[in-house]
Amino acid sequence: MTVGDIDAPADPAGEIAGVSAYPDGIFAIDTHYVRPALDASHLVIEAGRAAFIDTGAAPAVPLLRAALAACGLGPEAVDWIYLTHIHLDHAGGAGALLAQLPNARVVVHPRGVAHLVDPTRLIAATQSVYGVERYARLYGEIQAIPPERLVAAADGERFALAGRGFRCLYTPGHALHHQVFQDERSGGVFTGDTFGISYREFDVAGRAFIMPTTTPTQFDPEQLQASIDRVLALQPPAVYLTHYGRVTEVPRLGQELKSAVDTYAAIARRHAGAANPAEAIQRALTAWTFAALDQHGDCTPTATRQRLLEPDMRLNADGLLSWLRRGP
Repeated sequence: MTVGDIDAPADPAGEIAGVSAYPDGIFAIDTHYVRPALDASHLVIEAGRAAFIDTGAAPAVPLLRAALAACGLGPEAVDWIYLTHIHLDHAGGAGALLAQLPNARVVVHPRGVAHLVDPTRLIAATQSVYGVERYARLYGEIQAIPPERLVAAADGERFALAGRGFRCLYTPGHALHHQVFQDERSGGVFTGDTFGISYREFDVAGRAFIMPTTTPTQFDPEQLQASIDRVLALQPPAVYLTHYGRVTEVPRLGQELKSAVDTYAAIARRHAGAANPAEAIQRALTAWTFAALDQHGDCTPTATRQRLLEPDMRLNADGLLSWLRRGP
C-alpha cells in the first residue's frame, strides 16, 4: 500500500512511506495501531493549511508529525483536529498532538468534551475492555486538552480550512458521541466507525469488503442504520474509513453494511440464551464473516483470516451482548 521514503516529496498522485495519497490533498497515515493498515489518521491539506481527521492512539503522534513534515508543512500550519468520536484508537493521540500544534483546535461531539478535558473515565472504560497491561501498550499516556482549545460541534455545523468547508453530522449507533465530516471540496465523507471497517487485505479485484463494528458500550442497530442512511444520502463518491483508508462503490457498500447490521443483531438475539453468550456470538459472527468473505471471492487462508479478524469478532460480540443487556 505504501512505497518510498517518509522524506520523499508528497505527491497527490503517488505515495510516501506509511502514507497513502489520494486526490484532493487527502492522505491516510498508518498509525501502526496493533498492526499495519488497521488504523488511519487522515490529513487534509488546502492552500498550505492542514487538518487531521482522527489521530490514532498517542504512540502515533510522531508518525503524524513526520507525515506533515513530508508534505512540506510545519506544526503551525495545522488549524484543526476533527475527531469522529473519542474512542482511543481514534482520539487517544489528540492531546499529545495538539500540544505540538500552536494554532490548532479540536472539534468534537459535545458528549466528548468533558472526557477530553479530563480523560480519567475514558481511560478507565478502555482499560476495562483491554486490561491494564494491554491498554498501556496500545495507548500510552493520554494527555488532557485545555477546554479553550476544544470546539463542541453542532449537528450540521461547517468548519473552514483555508476556505474549504467540512460539515459535521451527528451519526450515533456505534457511539452516542460519534459524528462524521463531509469535505465540500471532494464530496467525500470521513466516517470514523459509522460506515464500518474495510481491511485492504480483503480487497478482491479492487472491490472492497465491508463489515460493521459493534464494539462496547453504546452500539444500537437502529441508530446505526439511520446513520448509515444519513451518509448515503450525501451521495459521496468515496468514504474515508479509519479502518482503513479510502473506499468507493459507496451505495453497494452501504447496502451490504446495513444488511450486515441486521444479521449481527439477529445473531446476538439467537445466542442470547447460550451458556456463554459472548463466546457463542463470537463464533457465529466469525462463521458468518468467513462465509461473506467466501461470497466476496476472497481467498485469504483461514489462519490469516482468523488472525486479522479475531480482535474485531471478540469486541463486536461484547458490544452486541452489551446492547442486549440494555434491553433492545
